Amino acid sequence: MASAGYDQAAEQAVIGAVLLAPNLMGELAAILSPDDFGRPAHGVLWQAMCSMHAAGTPTDPITVATRLAENKDLNKVGGAPYIHTLLEAVPTSANAGHYAGIVADLAKRRKVADLGNQLSRLAASGANVAELVATGRAMLDDADVPGGWPALIPLGRGRHLPTFPADLLPGWLAEHVRAVAEFTQTPADLAGSLALACLSTAAGGRAEVEVRGSWREPTNLYTVVVLPPGSRKSAVFAAMVAPILAAEKAMIERTAPAIIEAELAAKVAGKAAEKASIAAANADGSGRDTAIAEATAAAMNAEAITVPVKPRLVADDVTSETAASLLAEQGGRLAVLSPEGGIFATIAGRYSGTPNLEVFLKGHAGDLMRVDRRSREAEHVDKPALTMGLAVQPEILRDIAGMPGFRGLGLLARILFAVPENTVGRRRIGTDPIPTEVAAAYQANLHSLVLSLAGWTDPAVLVLATEANERVLDIERQVEPRLAPGGAWAHIVDWGSKYTGAVVRIAGLLHLAENPNAGWPGTITAETLDRAARIGEFYAAHALGAFDDMGADVATRNARHVLAWIERTGTTALTKRELFRAVQCAQIKTMADLDPALAVLEAHGYLRPLDPPAPKRTGGRPPSPSYLVHPEVHRPAATVHQIGARRAS
Repeated sequence: MASAGYDQAAEQAVIGAVLLAPNLMGELAAILSPDDFGRPAHGVLWQAMCSMHAAGTPTDPITVATRLAENKDLNKVGGAPYIHTLLEAVPTSANAGHYAGIVADLAKRRKVADLGNQLSRLAASGANVAELVATGRAMLDDADVPGGWPALIPLGRGRHLPTFPADLLPGWLAEHVRAVAEFTQTPADLAGSLALACLSTAAGGRAEVEVRGSWREPTNLYTVVVLPPGSRKSAVFAAMVAPILAAEKAMIERTAPAIIEAELAAKVAGKAAEKASIAAANADGSGRDTAIAEATAAAMNAEAITVPVKPRLVADDVTSETAASLLAEQGGRLAVLSPEGGIFATIAGRYSGTPNLEVFLKGHAGDLMRVDRRSREAEHVDKPALTMGLAVQPEILRDIAGMPGFRGLGLLARILFAVPENTVGRRRIGTDPIPTEVAAAYQANLHSLVLSLAGWTDPAVLVLATEANERVLDIERQVEPRLAPGGAWAHIVDWGSKYTGAVVRIAGLLHLAENPNAGWPGTITAETLDRAARIGEFYAAHALGAFDDMGADVATRNARHVLAWIERTGTTALTKRELFRAVQCAQIKTMADLDPALAVLEAHGYLRPLDPPAPKRTGGRPPSPSYLVHPEVHRPAATVHQIGARRAS
């Protein structure tokens, strides 16, 4: 029977079906809210059943009747006989979805009718037409969401970030990145970012890209991947960095004879200079001038002998002062590659008490750097080229945002961030190891690239093809409006201002990696620039997420942590106690720590609290607060995007 805008038989069939088959509750709770039922008694019943479902309590007839009696609601719904009536009203529980659709459709019709009445009143009041239309559209959108849920408000920019596009790398590099990610069951973002850092280690200071006029970009990068403990960062570093360390060892072995020869020559020349100095001191008369001249010549000869330094490509947790000294020794080239982020605390003054960012700022830009040394005269490094490839924990990412000068002086603006999804707890066991031929090709090509560039003192100049330069101009045109006040990148204008240069650097590295054994023929093509731009888009999306996370408060960060668990587990209903057991961590140590996060999720529409639990029963623990999850949380990303786009139009 349909009455007063609702279908009583359909409502009875829905509730009765869940009483007969409690396993249907999860599906139907996402479709219907208590307000969707036209008969008030049915709304009270559905509210109680939703609360029971969220608490993990079965919704069979006896348990439901008991809960209603405890809440003093049993008489409101017609007593125990009406529960029996509901059971008899079910033709078959298999059709519960059909009847739920009828109930939901009639609820929408009632909302639309109410909307018409409200709009009529607004129009009669003389409201602005544009405001009237906007209000009507918003109300229609809300009416279109199942279960009467409000539209989701995005919880920052940190969710649904893209995966590193490994296919855009040269074949030998892409295959290794995919194989390492698969074997270690880690996000491709880690191996992909390290691949670029390894190319940067090989090419930094040894090649630069000529864009146009006097604009030249070096080919060194700073990459930072954010992953929690236990993410197998060290295993990925070992697989990606091994050829760099092997090349460094080969360079040391190749240089060893020259070092030994120079050390011996310096020792002999030093002895000769000492002997000549003694002779000059003891000379007298006409032979004194000659002896002094010979001693001077011997001293100058000894001073002129330079002992080559032992080649070094990679450092780990070095101080700013040590990094500067190593850059001076190594011709202005050095890489800091580490699966930890301790270097940030070192830069911030962990040992010295004073932040020292100069070497890391100039080492990225290639600006002239003066290095003062205790045992020797000060040296100048004309074009320092420092590479960074790091993996840090989320806590470190949040800490560095507050470190003195990191944002204001521009260090964070130089970093390509990757904030991949955490795979811990969902990794497949027994994955195939990295194929021997893939690892061998990676080893041989990267080793060859390092050694072929190691001897360059003046950097090789890589030139953009005409079409590639047009692509750079297009990127500049796209970026500029984003940096304007109110633009998409207005809050990261420091990072965005360096975006085009980062894309050019990546293009230079891709060009070098395409021909690791055959020199670097031709110019950087438009196709290479396009691939670099797509990798740049990956880092732009992650930069927004990283800076958003750095600026987020604790409640928002914890809300994201909770939401990630909900998405990962497919949870549709939960209790606070159940949630605490699942997401307890360093930031959520007590049940009270959950309250701000739950409030954020409620405010953004992700959770709907159910009626407060009944008063504590004698001798028992009070029921935990219960929540339903917005059905759109578990919809495919494309569907949610389409809904969001429709609402924004």
